[in-house]
Amino acid sequence: MDLIDALHLRAFWKAIRNRSISRHRNSYWYYLGGLSLFFLLIQIVTGILLVCYYRPTPGAANQSIRMMMERVPYGEVIRSIHAWSASALIALVALHMLSMFFMKAYTSPRKLLWITGLALSLLLLAFGFTGYLLPWDPTAYFATGIGVALPREIPLIGNLVGAWLRGSRGITGATLSRMYALHVAILPLLAVVLVLVHVTVTTLLGRAPTTAKITGETRFFPDYLLMESIVWLIGLALLLTVAVLFPWPLAGAYDLAKPTEPPAGLHPAWYFMFLYQTLRYLPNWATVWLYLIVLIVWFCVPWLESRFTIWKRLLTGVGIILITGFALLTTLAYISVAKEKAAVPAEHVVPALDTAAY
Repeated sequence: MDLIDALHLRAFWKAIRNRSISRHRNSYWYYLGGLSLFFLLIQIVTGILLVCYYRPTPGAANQSIRMMMERVPYGEVIRSIHAWSASALIALVALHMLSMFFMKAYTSPRKLLWITGLALSLLLLAFGFTGYLLPWDPTAYFATGIGVALPREIPLIGNLVGAWLRGSRGITGATLSRMYALHVAILPLLAVVLVLVHVTVTTLLGRAPTTAKITGETRFFPDYLLMESIVWLIGLALLLTVAVLFPWPLAGAYDLAKPTEPPAGLHPAWYFMFLYQTLRYLPNWATVWLYLIVLIVWFCVPWLESRFTIWKRLLTGVGIILITGFALLTTLAYISVAKEKAAVPAEHVVPALDTAAY
């Protein structure tokens, strides 16, 4: 308690001790937020361990990862945990945001929670994009080339953003250095600030009201935190199981001195597949404008519902349509990729480089 007084945290501590969580049929959705935070901590810890061995240059990036996987104790497991937890984190945050949307947990005074939550979601996608190039394999190289071309279509600042991301006319060592700096320094700092704001506001405001029938109350400390810890342990157990049984693959390094054609069935990570499929139907500029409009509408949800009566009736339907659209685009993207791979003769598929020397 002396430490709490010294740090002037008594009001914060009191809020935690006096806080309670309502039990109802939607209560289990509340655990998604805490589980997302736990997986973010896993990302930070495993990321720090990976940075100790990674070398952000075209000639050494892929080799340093392979060396770590083969020679560093548990190196392959740590990398697999980092990769799998990144995908799991994005999925958890998406589910958390959707649950808050359908439970209407964005109403005043929780608008700041909605804003910071959306900002964190975009930040996690940025983490995925910047981390995609770091293995420096053919798929990462060509996929990043497509990705850095899209920002040029953003109004006013597009050309500046695209040029800064590339660092040169093409995808080179300058691009890798900038992606690395974003991935391990700039984005983590922003994430820590946003998480602190989000968690603090959540703690002080408590859970959002619900229309579901309340069946009781649970003390936040220690009862709810105990259940939260159990959920964390289950999530960790599942993550470790997947990481050990399904190690994250690593292809051979891409050689800038020997340019090749893109690999057959080239595609981004699953959380960008909707964008990949949209680019098949629309030009770059139309795709960027479309998702900018969707993002602006999603950002303004709390104000749209509070100011326009018609939105209160339509908003849930709009959310269902958006979810269905993203799911459909992702499914069609995977079908397209499978067809492309099946149509390409084996001799035309770009082989993985020989990595025996690593």
